[in-house]
Amino acid sequence: MQQKGIINHKYGLDKQGIMNVAVEHWNYTHSVLTEHAVKRGEATLGLGGVLMATTGQYTGRSPQDKFFVCEPTSKDNIDWGTINQPISQEKFDELYHRVTQHLQGKEVFIQDCWAGADKDYRLGVRIITEQAWHTMFARNMFRTAQPCELENFVPEFTVIQAPSFKAEQGESELNSDVFCIIDMGKKVILIGGTEYAGEIKKSIFSVLNYMLPDQGVLPMHCSANMGEDGDTAVFFGLSGTGKTTLSADCNRQLIGDDEHGWSDKGIFNFEGGCYAKAIGLTPEQEPEIYSTTNRFGTILENVMYDENTR
Repeated sequence: MQQKGIINHKYGLDKQGIMNVAVEHWNYTHSVLTEHAVKRGEATLGLGGVLMATTGQYTGRSPQDKFFVCEPTSKDNIDWGTINQPISQEKFDELYHRVTQHLQGKEVFIQDCWAGADKDYRLGVRIITEQAWHTMFARNMFRTAQPCELENFVPEFTVIQAPSFKAEQGESELNSDVFCIIDMGKKVILIGGTEYAGEIKKSIFSVLNYMLPDQGVLPMHCSANMGEDGDTAVFFGLSGTGKTTLSADCNRQLIGDDEHGWSDKGIFNFEGGCYAKAIGLTPEQEPEIYSTTNRFGTILENVMYDENTR
């Protein structure tokens, strides 16, 4: 086993029961992750150095495949139903064992980061993935842990994402070959069968939705920006209704485009980047967002492009 990058030796993969992987790639920068993603054939380099990836069969989230483990610490606090579907502890443990076995002999990419701009409420998150571009997505969407923080970083929640592991057809307690399961007791999120990167981001938002109200913080699915005088505007709406567009006003400072917390101190972003829809994106309507589509460090997911000009 090889270990590369800025490694956290005090809280390694063995804490998650992940053993005998071929190579552990720890906390790489955008440059190194881009190199790996292109070299491994996961993504294509586009105009200006943007990374372009496709996600195969699943190009969006699979809400019918999202579950919470029915376990003692959280079962009485969850509104069970078609949105919050229960899954047994036994089934989760079985899938967890199979996924960790699946990762043996493979290269894995690890990124330690924060969810939440306010240090009083932020969540330490570790993302473990099979693909470099998913790690880069996590590095974009969450807030990067600084090198001085990494040596003693202890993840409060761990996301293990294994797109190449698919559940069996008709498997008990599951609805398809895809699953996204949150275990609030073990503080682990298990994602399998899908390459769509948004599952990583939204699973952590679900965790913050559960945890923050007990700390006096309202989690919100909204965008937000701030004027010169410090006045904050918050924009609510379903996905695709214009939150990102409204918040990206060139005359106001963007706080964030999707997920925020409202504490006694004010509004703070959960994220470190934007996950904007590219459908109908034009430089006239959304110049700031459009300008990132040919900028190094950006990922374009499931976007058509000219193979000759990129």
